[in-house]
Amino acid sequence: MAFISYYFHWSEKEVMNMEHGERRRWCSQISSINTSLNPADKNREKSILDMVPTNSVRM
Repeated sequence: MAFISYYFHWSEKEVMNMEHGERRRWCSQISSINTSLNPADKNREKSILDMVPTNSVRM
C-alpha cells in the first residue's frame, strides 16, 4: 500500500478501496516504469514484487 501511495501520492483511503488484484497491478506497473527509466542501472532498487520474504528477523 505504501509503495503505491509513495509513487502516485494517493491517500490511504484511495488505495485501500482498491481490490487486492488492482493494487498488485499498480505495483507491477510502477515497477515496470522504474525499470524502463533505469534499464542499465545494476544497483537499481528491486521491485517489491521481486522480493522474497525471509524466515529470519534480525534484532
